[in-house]
Amino acid sequence: MLNVFRKKAQSTLIQGMVLMIAVVFVFWGVGSSLNKNRNSVATVNGVEITFKEFQTAYDRAVDNLRNQFGGQIPAGFLEKLGIKKQVIAQLVQAELIRQGGQEMGITVSPVAVQKEIQKMEVFQKDGHFDLDLYKKLLSRNKLTPKSFENGIMADQLSRRVTGEIGSFAVVPETAVKDWLAYTNEEIQLVYAAVDAADFEEKVEVKEDELVSWFGKNKEKYRSEPQVHLQYLFFDYDDDAAKLDISEDELKAKYEADKSSYEIPEKRHARHILFKVAATDSDELRAEKKKKAEEVLALARKGDDFATLAKEYSEGPTKERGGDLGIFSRGRMVPAFDEAVFSMDSGEVKGPIETRFGYHIIKVEEIIPATTRSFEEVQGNLAASMKKQKAKGMSFKRGTKTYEDIMRTGSLAKYAQLDKEPVHTTDFFPRSAPPEGITSDTLFLDTAFTLKKGELSSLVELSQGYAILFVDDVQAPSVPELAAVRDRVVADFKKDKAIELARKAADKLLADSREKKSLKEAAADYVTLQTSTFVKRATPAGKEVPPVELIKDGFKLNWKDTLPTKTIKIGKSFYVYEVVDRRVGDEDVDEKEMTQIKNQLLSSIRRKLTGSWLAGVQETAEIWTNTQFLK
Repeated sequence: MLNVFRKKAQSTLIQGMVLMIAVVFVFWGVGSSLNKNRNSVATVNGVEITFKEFQTAYDRAVDNLRNQFGGQIPAGFLEKLGIKKQVIAQLVQAELIRQGGQEMGITVSPVAVQKEIQKMEVFQKDGHFDLDLYKKLLSRNKLTPKSFENGIMADQLSRRVTGEIGSFAVVPETAVKDWLAYTNEEIQLVYAAVDAADFEEKVEVKEDELVSWFGKNKEKYRSEPQVHLQYLFFDYDDDAAKLDISEDELKAKYEADKSSYEIPEKRHARHILFKVAATDSDELRAEKKKKAEEVLALARKGDDFATLAKEYSEGPTKERGGDLGIFSRGRMVPAFDEAVFSMDSGEVKGPIETRFGYHIIKVEEIIPATTRSFEEVQGNLAASMKKQKAKGMSFKRGTKTYEDIMRTGSLAKYAQLDKEPVHTTDFFPRSAPPEGITSDTLFLDTAFTLKKGELSSLVELSQGYAILFVDDVQAPSVPELAAVRDRVVADFKKDKAIELARKAADKLLADSREKKSLKEAAADYVTLQTSTFVKRATPAGKEVPPVELIKDGFKLNWKDTLPTKTIKIGKSFYVYEVVDRRVGDEDVDEKEMTQIKNQLLSSIRRKLTGSWLAGVQETAEIWTNTQFLK
């Protein structure tokens, strides 16, 4: 649902334009801790941007980022990103667009806003706008009709302003030809890879060089700290094995938690997607929507939906006839989700707009919500109840043992009582713990936090409770060369092999430039590969050179065939020669030609709008309250 609101109440055109110029964000969201100062954050030609506007936009930004990071924003990330500055910049630029529209005499009437909202399918029931549904959905997303309608008005104003500016954009025929010539240009390469691995056996290991190299790189051989432990472990499973849960207890627990065994309603649906990007022109968006409506008419007329999807869909499910499988509520993007779960079985609906484009949807099957029976869950429920009770028993055992250790005065003296078994480990580093509970992350966290001679408190682990005692600690140290000689020699050879490979590749390139031919310079000591003709955007393949070579090859002047330096990819060095160039096939059909023109037109419009906004911003009187950037 919020994706629809983002598109409708915060202009996509503004987003694309502002991202081009200042890389700022437009978001929706609620809640903030930035409420200490109620002053304005900026003024634009005397028009105030209030703290409330800033607070709302800031919250939207944080909320969006939090969703991207799975609910948790990394520490310090907001400061590094400069999110406050970006939000203020977006608000300033949005105000400049609004003022620019006023100067052009562009206005948006309340009636136009109403008509726009009434056309939104998400607010419709049985094909008609439903006021109660409108208020309900806005309330669910913590929006008021006034704020939403103001957003729609701002969106329409922005569209008209950018549309007015973009109307001056023209795509000359020569621009299309130049674009085709650029994208269809092809080159053929002959290339050789000089691999460092081939030189390892040629590296001569001299003692003085090895010692010197080890001295410069010895930190990489520093050992990890190691610990020698004694510990006691109170296993949940041991205590659970002693328990017996009656059927009456199980049934009572089942009835108390019955709601947790509910299986939500699911839907089996197909869709046909007509892709639309945020940067696409209004003309292209309208064209895609019209096509979606045409295909919708075919589907409603009775044409097989799967066949239509295979023919028209632009989504990844195209080959499966648009089949999305079976899913529950909340698995799809909000607008799509709302539509699917408001439809009847066999119903076809659309076009539904999401951030991916326009969808035509068919619900194949509705699987009603059910509740798993007591018999189905009895086994798992018994195991869960046993484990829960066992945790309490294990905790009591652990607590009593800890008190006994304190009472006897040491773990060694407690061990003599022969009550709970005390386990002992050898020295081990964190990266290679013994098998068993000692590999538990919390166990290791505790073990490598304690100092020699320290006893831990009772530590809760994933499978039980533990008490740890550190017998001894080995501090990390840099070993003598003799102790790690084999590793050092192997690493030394690999390092020197890279130097030898680089020198060999540099010599090959120098010889090639002198002889003006890689083939002649390579002779028999390097294996050459010849590519097919490739374009700038040729995808990876069997006879396709690494993309770094292709990019570099297209940078060369037409008169040049050899690069000025080798190209390092991993531990290999590449030398190449452009042996042929040609202008690729420029024969394109009318549909592709239209797409190219639309893409170029969108690009020119964005540049025009960006230039206009930059000019307006340069002459505007803008004041920013810097305290909000701290």
